[in-house]
Amino acid sequence: LSLARPLSAEKGQVFAPDRRRYADPATEFEVLRLTDSTYSSYLPAYYARALARRGNFLLYASDRSGAAQAFRMDLKTGESRQLTEAQALDSASLSLAADERTFCYFDGPGLYQENLASLRERELYRAPQGFAPGGGLSLTDDGLYALFVESRGPTHRLRLLRLAGGVPATVLEAGEALLDPRPRPRRAGILYRRGDGSLWLVNFDGRGNRKLRTAPGVCGPALWSPDGRTVLYLNFPEDRTKLNSLREHTPDTNADALIAPTSQFVHFGRNGDASVFVGASGSKASPHVLLLLRVTRREFTLAEHRAGDPAMVAPIFSPSSQRVYFRSDRHGKPAIYSMSVEKLVEQTSEGGP
Repeated sequence: LSLARPLSAEKGQVFAPDRRRYADPATEFEVLRLTDSTYSSYLPAYYARALARRGNFLLYASDRSGAAQAFRMDLKTGESRQLTEAQALDSASLSLAADERTFCYFDGPGLYQENLASLRERELYRAPQGFAPGGGLSLTDDGLYALFVESRGPTHRLRLLRLAGGVPATVLEAGEALLDPRPRPRRAGILYRRGDGSLWLVNFDGRGNRKLRTAPGVCGPALWSPDGRTVLYLNFPEDRTKLNSLREHTPDTNADALIAPTSQFVHFGRNGDASVFVGASGSKASPHVLLLLRVTRREFTLAEHRAGDPAMVAPIFSPSSQRVYFRSDRHGKPAIYSMSVEKLVEQTSEGGP
């Protein structure tokens, strides 16, 4: 028996814009709140594709229709179209495919792929009895594979699924949490994080599994560089009186270098060529979203975020690097915000989300 869908959730329903512009109290720059703070809205995981390359739409999740569902926002008009009628949507699992015609998501134990135009969905995979998905979902740039984690009790396993009717393969199993699997650009490798805050790299076939020799301390959010040669990551030092830093690790040589100290970034995103970073500060005195220039190591304040949990801000660049998007509950429930940075950051032809 299938569970009844929430009566208020109707796939294909179009919602009017809820946008509001305001001048940031700290910088007086214009901020655009894309969703209303009377309901909760969520961006996909920071390493997933959320924005179309041409910048014309945003994939996000919201409970505006009663239960958490996926939406496509037209960034020109602000209108949002409901895409799913999920029973138990994992909002962090939303991921736009590279061809931007489909997206994937977990609804309870089921992994689904849906066409953005027709809204037709198909179940790609269902977790076996006793296993539960968790820890992230990623799609490879070639659109061939999905990467995800599932667990049963103390057992966690990293899975690789060929989207075109493939049989899921277990890349590795562990007795501790496995989190945030991200495919390595242009190579058959997977970056993932373990529960102790360490970063690991493994091949698609499970070989070569190794812990990266990162700086002492805990590894926070991490992203591949555009060419897949290095890992960009936040380092949280054991001595909490020291500054969080943004670092770069080269897996092929084990080299690890400082990019810049930060004003206590707890999350970050990169632009299309990794020359500029956007960060969310965890400082209670300065709860800001900031730009960080790699070449000068200088920060530039964009706006206040004033989020209850600074980690939720998770700022990202648009593929053109001309806008940043972030999340905050400063006005009520978590909402999605956007700012133009075209006067501060050079345009990139195409980059990661």
